Amino acid sequence: MAVIVNIDVMMAKRKISLGALAERVEITPANLSILKTGKGKAIRFSTLEAICRELDCQPGDILEYRPDEAE
Repeated sequence: MAVIVNIDVMMAKRKISLGALAERVEITPANLSILKTGKGKAIRFSTLEAICRELDCQPGDILEYRPDEAE
């Protein structure tokens, strides 16, 4: 996948657990885990906004574009 999710990096920098972030963002830990591992296919802007608010970061801090090797 060309879009890399770096939520785990920002969580480590902010020293916040998955459960605590999920509670603050008001999504289930399972759904946050899906996003964190890059297995999600989409993210709502409201969820992205809440994650950025709680991690005090910009969307570009947690989402990164890398071209596929074949391109």
